[in-house]
Parts: sequence; C-alpha cells; structure tokens
Amino acid sequence: MSFLSATLDRVKPSPTIAISTKAGELKAAGQDVISLGAGEPDFDTPQHIKDAAVAAIAAGKTKYTAPDGIPELKQAVCAKMKRDHGLDYTPAQVSVGTGGKQILYNALMATMNPGDEVVIPAPYWVSYPDMVLLAGGTPVIAEASIQTGYKLTPDQLEAAITPKTKWLIFNSPSNPTGAGYTREELKGLTDVLLRHPHVWVMTDDMYEHLVFDDFKFSTPAEIEPKLYDRTLTCNGVSKAYAMTGWRIGYAAGPQPLIAAMRKIQSQSTSNPCTISQWAAVEALNGPHDFIAENNAAFVRRRDLVVGMLNETPGIRCPKPEGAFYVYPSIADCIGKTSAGGARIVDDEAFATALLEETGVAVVFGAAFGLSPNFRISYATSDAELRDACTRIRGFCAGLH
Repeated sequence: MSFLSATLDRVKPSPTIAISTKAGELKAAGQDVISLGAGEPDFDTPQHIKDAAVAAIAAGKTKYTAPDGIPELKQAVCAKMKRDHGLDYTPAQVSVGTGGKQILYNALMATMNPGDEVVIPAPYWVSYPDMVLLAGGTPVIAEASIQTGYKLTPDQLEAAITPKTKWLIFNSPSNPTGAGYTREELKGLTDVLLRHPHVWVMTDDMYEHLVFDDFKFSTPAEIEPKLYDRTLTCNGVSKAYAMTGWRIGYAAGPQPLIAAMRKIQSQSTSNPCTISQWAAVEALNGPHDFIAENNAAFVRRRDLVVGMLNETPGIRCPKPEGAFYVYPSIADCIGKTSAGGARIVDDEAFATALLEETGVAVVFGAAFGLSPNFRISYATSDAELRDACTRIRGFCAGLH
C-alpha cells in the first residue's frame, strides 16, 4: 500500500509476540497449549510496590509530570546506580521512559544518522536490529556461538567495529540465552572499546538482579570508568520486580544525550504513567528481599529444564548464568521429519511443528539471529515446565 511509510519495509513484527498470539489462538480454540514464549515473570508485583501505587492515586498524584520522569524517581535511579555500581549520576543525567524499550529507542532516534552502524552481538533480543533500522542506522551482527557460551569474544568485537560504528548494544545477562559476562570477560570487551573512542556503549541491564549460583553482575562503566562519558546504562523495573505491565524503564548517561532523548520523548509519548513512576520509586528504594526468593524458584526451574532438555535426543542446552531463558541447540534435529510428517528444515519449522503436534510454544532461534536453536522462557510453574519438556522429549524422539 503506497500510502504507508517505506520505513515499515525495513522492520518486521516482533516474533515473540507473534508466537504468543498464535499460542493464545490455539488455546482459545480448545487446544492444550503450554506457552513458553513470553519473557515475563509469573510472580505478582510485590505488595509494598502495589501499595505505593494505591497511595499515589489516593494522594492525587495523577497529573502530567516532566516528559522523562519525576524528580523522586530520577533521584532513586541515581541512588541505585551508586549503591549497586559505585557510579555517580545527577538527576539531569537520568531519563525515565515507558519501559526499557522506549529508552533504547529514544537513544537510537536521538543519535543515528544514515550510514551509522550499531554492533549487536547475536543471539540478540529481537527488537535491537529493528529499532536500529527504524532510526535509520545499519545493524552489524556479531555472532557468538555455543562454544563460547553465547558470549562475544574481544576478537569478534574488534572485527565488527568500523569507522562507521556508533554504538555497541550490550546485554548481560542475555535475552535470549541467559548468558552473563564475568568481570574478566567484560574487561576484555571494554579494553577493545578503549581503542575505539568513537564507539559508544548502550548496555541493557534489565536482567541485572536475576543472576544465579556464584555469578556476580557487572556493568561496563563500572568495569572501565574511562567509558563513563560514552556509556548509556539502561535498565527498568519490569523483570526483577515483576512489573512488566507497569511499563517503566530508565537510563543514566551523559547529560547531552539524556537531553536529546528528553526532546524525542517530549514530542512522542511525553511522560510515563504517573502512578507507575511512584510505584517504581518504591521498587528501587524499598525492600528487595523478594528478589532472592524469586531467584531461588528460577534456579530450580532452570535446573529442571536444562536437565530434561539435555536428556532429549538431538538437543544440547547450556546452563545459563541468569535471566529466565534457555537457548538450546537443535543442530542434530535439522533435516529430519517429525512424527506428524513435518520436514524440519530449520528452527522455525521445528517450532511450528512442535506447537502444532504437541501444543508447546517456543520461539525459534532465527528470530534472535542465531540458528538452529529455540528459546524457552522458564518463568512459569514447575509442573508446566516438566510437562512441556516431556512433550519436547517425545517430539524429538519421534524425529526420523
């Protein structure tokens, strides 16, 4: 349709939303479906955070705010950055948006010019490349592999950087793999970035608090203070605080960049939901003991899923350091035919046949830039996960 913008030709709809929608349609039609596609904790928002939202409503805190957040929330972000990472920011260096996605989008819209490149390690969150394309830039995909635990090496980063590179988008722990970079691994990447002063770092720390075993989270500007002036540290309350629907993301970074992002937001959505902002103040400033309790459940679920998948023919599944995803390889399943007669030519065909023949919805690896794999979100009950993995095992056993 010629009426529509040519920009739309550069992007595709979110595959994770598409698979969840299809699963929902099958479930509505009466099929027994287990949906492992959505990246959303199944825990309820903690009561003290909900109480803060109710109190804000009762106090009449329901008016417009500054386009990029109330002073109290910006101050809470500053306190969090100092408390967790030893990094000093002022409220003028903080932007609050409608979810982490808007923060990333605003930053790209505020900085990208035609011809600018953005290095994106793969596997990546599905929205990164499309947001770069919408902003007029060029995504440069740097593929990590299962051999490196789905983590980019310094040599791979070095090879991906050109004179046109403007940003590196960095995500640890990762969606879709759950892979977390150790301090030493992160230092290897920051050493590369020091040699390329024209490259800025957009670090997506959304899964910062969802880390397991002995893994210690670090963020790039904390590891290498010399990168402070060209790092935008992005985060939000969606995952760790079980506040996905509240839609609050934030970032801390250089004041001129934050001001440019504010300009973009002031002419698009304006301020995030006022009530959600006050809830986020309580989330950042209030008690965090529930995070450890939730993480204990995630560890149990992770170990259940990893164990069952690694006992499944044709599947190899690394154990992730954080988040609530696993990203198993199905290289040994490609080229086979399912019991229902579907030819498994790639991971999308695998996911489609799995859904149609067993009712298990997963997201195929090509959506995340690395195949042949699929992503499972294990943010659901142990019983559902055990049932789903049993069905996956039966599906793979039937491949021939």
